[in-house]
Amino acid sequence: MRIRLKLIPTIIHSVLNLEKKDWEKLIENLVKEGILRSPKVIGAMRSVPRANFLPENMLSYSAVDTPLPIGFGQTVSAPHSLA
Repeated sequence: MRIRLKLIPTIIHSVLNLEKKDWEKLIENLVKEGILRSPKVIGAMRSVPRANFLPENMLSYSAVDTPLPIGFGQTVSAPHSLA
């Protein structure tokens, strides 16, 4: 399937909007599980989504609570381990 270059920003914007909802659900679950307790940490996680630190091919996994590869043999930590 070919995607027109004009559509790429729209597609990325749509993916990021879906991931914001998923990111918020993950934060809510971490709060319910008692992993996230500090209002400052909760606020920080809400204002700086994990997707900001992921390569494009990992964006759809940004709200998964597991380490993710970011290239060069490195990973970004699972959200629960940062809380």
